[in-house]
Amino acid sequence: MELLDVFVVGGGPIGLACGIECEKAGLKYLIVDKGVLTNSLFNYPLNMTFFSTSEKLEMGGIPFMSIAHKPTRTEALEYYRRVAKTWKLKINLYEEVKTVSKAEGVFEINTSKAKYHTKNIILSTGFYDLPNLMKVPGEDLPKVTHYYKEPWPYIGQKIIVVGAANSAVDVALETWRKGAEVTMVLKEEGIDPNVKYWVKPDIENRIKEGSIKAFTHSTVKEIRERDVVLNTPEGEVTVENDFVLAMTGYRPNFALLDQLGIKLSLDDKRQPCYDQANQESNVNGVYLAGVVCGGLNTREFFIENSIVHAEQIVKDIVGKG
Repeated sequence: MELLDVFVVGGGPIGLACGIECEKAGLKYLIVDKGVLTNSLFNYPLNMTFFSTSEKLEMGGIPFMSIAHKPTRTEALEYYRRVAKTWKLKINLYEEVKTVSKAEGVFEINTSKAKYHTKNIILSTGFYDLPNLMKVPGEDLPKVTHYYKEPWPYIGQKIIVVGAANSAVDVALETWRKGAEVTMVLKEEGIDPNVKYWVKPDIENRIKEGSIKAFTHSTVKEIRERDVVLNTPEGEVTVENDFVLAMTGYRPNFALLDQLGIKLSLDDKRQPCYDQANQESNVNGVYLAGVVCGGLNTREFFIENSIVHAEQIVKDIVGKG
């Protein structure tokens, strides 16, 4: 039975950064992801542009060159592919972690393909795989999606975009420009103040001029085959509809955290318990890296401010011997 020093759950940018630090330290490790390499980035909209500049996303001493100041999804996917290849990182893709248990200081991990034993676990699972559901009747209809790739399927269609943050704004503008009739459902007064500064005036002007309709202080009550019922300040409103794009955000894999015995804060954030000095959770040998540290507060951690987690974690593991 081979005993790993480190088992990394999640092959996103932060998982790759952890792999690089393990390589530097000469540790026996494996990175496992249930999807493609950098699965969360792969699921981003095709035309997405990052908030961060390319140099802030660099790791492993490999320059990140992009055509514009802020890289695109495709450029990021290519960059992290080159990172994994250059460092010859040990990665298993399309392999999902099923169960984790611990006995005599060693973790046993059963995946969809194999069984592993390791001294330490790093969770860098991100949050993009599990959408926040609206929990309304009709949400399971085929015309409803929590993910968005490109605008072409919505040409000439009546669509409702739920949400007020970056993803919702991008969806509304892209689909409207390709000929969709767009209605936004905004829970608060207007667009999220944290929306990308170069996009926010665009969407606000489109709403102001009436090109994109917006219901503020409103929520979805029911989704039906040909329309959607909204709760608005003026009462219930029924809107004709072909597709609903629910950009309601995403959440971490709490089931895996619970299985490992990681404590969560009792407030609305449900933030996992961990030591910020070394990223170790309340469970000895289980470390947290990246956006999973924020619980439901997914706006606190990004690639650029989470890369440092990898160095902190591996330094602590090496220090323990």
